[in-house]
Parts: sequence; structure tokens; C-alpha cells
Amino acid sequence: MPEATYNQVISEIKTLNLSDQLRLLEEMATLIRRKTSKAKPRSILELKGKGKDIWKGLNVKAYIDEERSSWNG
Repeated sequence: MPEATYNQVISEIKTLNLSDQLRLLEEMATLIRRKTSKAKPRSILELKGKGKDIWKGLNVKAYIDEERSSWNG
């Protein structure tokens, strides 16, 4: 059996009555949740050290003062 294209699937879904469309939506949501729940959770700590070269040699106090002064326009 050849694979259906996205547009073919959408056309088929449009032929379903509303209750079947809702049932399909719920089933797809369940399938997607199961797939994504298997994904390994990420940690913010993975970002530690990323971009540190951007800040190298920067005067932190001057940077913060400049940022704060821009808040008031």
C-alpha cells in the first residue's frame, strides 16, 4: 500500500463527521504525548559555559550601568 501524503490524509479527515474528527484528534494527541514523554528531559545546566567568549574582557559594571540607563529612555 503506498504511503498517503499529508494532503490526502487531510482530505480524508474532512470527510469524517465531527465526532470522529474529535476522536481522531484525541487519539493523535495521546500518540504525540507518548512519543514526546519518552524524550530525555533537558537541563538548563547544559548551557553552562556557552557563549562565555562573548563576555570575555567586558567590564560588567559598565555594561550593567549602560543597560540600566537605557531602561528610562
